[in-house]
Amino acid sequence: MNKQQLIKAMATSAGITQVAATAALNAFQSNVTEALASGEMVTLVGFGTFKARPQPARIARNPKTGDEIEVPAKHRVSFVAGKGMKEMVNTPYEFRP
Repeated sequence: MNKQQLIKAMATSAGITQVAATAALNAFQSNVTEALASGEMVTLVGFGTFKARPQPARIARNPKTGDEIEVPAKHRVSFVAGKGMKEMVNTPYEFRP
């Protein structure tokens, strides 16, 4: 499912216009991004948790030349699925409510 398909599905299930669904999705994305950039965790009970974890600097090797390259420290975004999402994903489709 791509972003446009998600917007259509959100609009249909919520009974709103696609313009409103687009605004809601964009607001969600920007708020989660801002929270992660400021060092916060975003927890949606039953859905999952978004975290920004530090990745230390390291030395890597260029596979083509064999030269060592210093990779700077950065943050990686991780997502841990919540219990509700795990249960839904692991339930066979024909048995879902």
